[in-house]
Amino acid sequence: MSTFEALGIEEGLLKSIEALGFTTPTPIQEQAIPVLLSGTRDFVGLAQTGTGKTAAFGLPLLQLVSREDKYPQALVVCPTRELCMQISKDLTSFKKHHAGIGVVPVYGGTSIGEQIRDLKKGPQIVVATPGRLIDLIERKAIQLEKIHYVVLDEADEMLNMGFREDIEFILGNTPSRHSGWLFSATMPPEVRQVSKRFMKQPFEITIGKANATNVNIDHQYYVTAHHNRYQTLKRIIDFNPGIYGIIFSRTKADAQTITENLIREGYDIDALHGDLNQAQRDKVMARFRAKNLQLIIATDVAARGIDVQGITHVVNYELPDDMEVYTHRSGRTGRAGNSGVCVSILTPRETFRLKQIERLVNNKFHKMDIPSGKDVCRKQFFHFIEKMLKADISHGEYEAYLPVLREKFAEVEKEEILQRVAALEFDRFLQYYENAADLNIHSDRIRERTAISSREGKEFRDTRGRKFESGGNYQKLFVNLGTKDGFYKASFLQFILDMSDLKKEVLGRIDMKEMNSWVEVEPAAAKAMIKSLDGKKFKGRYIRMNDAENSSVRRKSGKE
Repeated sequence: MSTFEALGIEEGLLKSIEALGFTTPTPIQEQAIPVLLSGTRDFVGLAQTGTGKTAAFGLPLLQLVSREDKYPQALVVCPTRELCMQISKDLTSFKKHHAGIGVVPVYGGTSIGEQIRDLKKGPQIVVATPGRLIDLIERKAIQLEKIHYVVLDEADEMLNMGFREDIEFILGNTPSRHSGWLFSATMPPEVRQVSKRFMKQPFEITIGKANATNVNIDHQYYVTAHHNRYQTLKRIIDFNPGIYGIIFSRTKADAQTITENLIREGYDIDALHGDLNQAQRDKVMARFRAKNLQLIIATDVAARGIDVQGITHVVNYELPDDMEVYTHRSGRTGRAGNSGVCVSILTPRETFRLKQIERLVNNKFHKMDIPSGKDVCRKQFFHFIEKMLKADISHGEYEAYLPVLREKFAEVEKEEILQRVAALEFDRFLQYYENAADLNIHSDRIRERTAISSREGKEFRDTRGRKFESGGNYQKLFVNLGTKDGFYKASFLQFILDMSDLKKEVLGRIDMKEMNSWVEVEPAAAKAMIKSLDGKKFKGRYIRMNDAENSSVRRKSGKE
């Protein structure tokens, strides 16, 4: 069995990681660290989140940079503020007994002036989000000419978020770079292109299978009618009383609606979506990390880079349109060797997509029955009993109240006391679930709806453009937005749904090109979509959307 010392890690770093409880390297650390410590070899590491990637690149970086040189020598680029802060925090922990190394995080949503002052102190390692890093470069607050090591963490997510030009600029303007290290959960074509263009014969390792999800995650799914989706979500939450997790919705409108409904019904929950400013987002995440929130509901864009330990469940309120997004969603649980559950709520016509995702993630999905009302009450009852038996009574002065309690309950049987305690805790559940409906759709109905979906369902494509055919009667709309605007299919879908407040069910095929796109939409919803997008601004440019089949109705705004 390998040790960090055998991998070549120096004594000061060894003391730090031993104090943190690191004893045996994870597979990614065991394979990556000896290569990265050479400092001269480009590197590509494919591994899921939660496998120890930060230590895999962080320990070599801390060992390679020069303490004497007081300027940035290493750059770690990651997609989000949360991940930037987490990496910086981890590196600071790793160097506790390795003095003389400075680490500074730079990210948007906070004072750039303060970050510039931190950079002037001469840190050796800078952890940055792409947008803020470009701002600092333009202000000449950081010099790329002296950067020796560049780490791209969560490379696939950064490219999906539209940071390709920023990443290529950073890699193309680091002339003193000794090596570049790229870490990614998946290897879509865009990531492969970046590695080929900017790396020389990189040493490449894959932990597990490419795109595969963590083996510690149990992938489950429930099948119900579309109008029962919300009730099924509640049933799943109630059936897992110790749940601590993230619920993924397709749009920010869905996230907000579900959150408001669950809060109204007494759940400890909050939403995380694009309408929140940075202060609101930080407040939600702080409450979630402190476990003052049991659940958060998030869109894919808002949840990128979330790294919270101990998440037990990820719930897909709906499956993502981009199959590879499923890998990132499920990767929020089952981290650092822990087990986790990824749950998907499906309608019958969505079940055909499971086989496609199973092939992508190299994992089997398990069909689960939606718990009955009695199942939920039974599970909640036993959870309460366990919690009661484990309650710590050693620190309270409960003995002082025992004489009064004995007097009060002198005429009451022990069984009746237990019943009364249970009634206080479970009255709400028992009343709510007394006549609870069966939310399951059984196998004959699933086969019928799956057959219909194979004939009438919408087209589905993954990020590699692989098509899964079906038909439909739609109106085709033209829009002057495309991949050049930083969109990929899933983010573009979310953008148009957020702008229009329409449901995903009204959409058909989306055909994206570099400069423009075509969107199929049900005729009854076409006018509403055009009204919501046409003439609005995106990144300072006016959006033009119109009927693609009838050129006479195309509006020339003259504003572009």
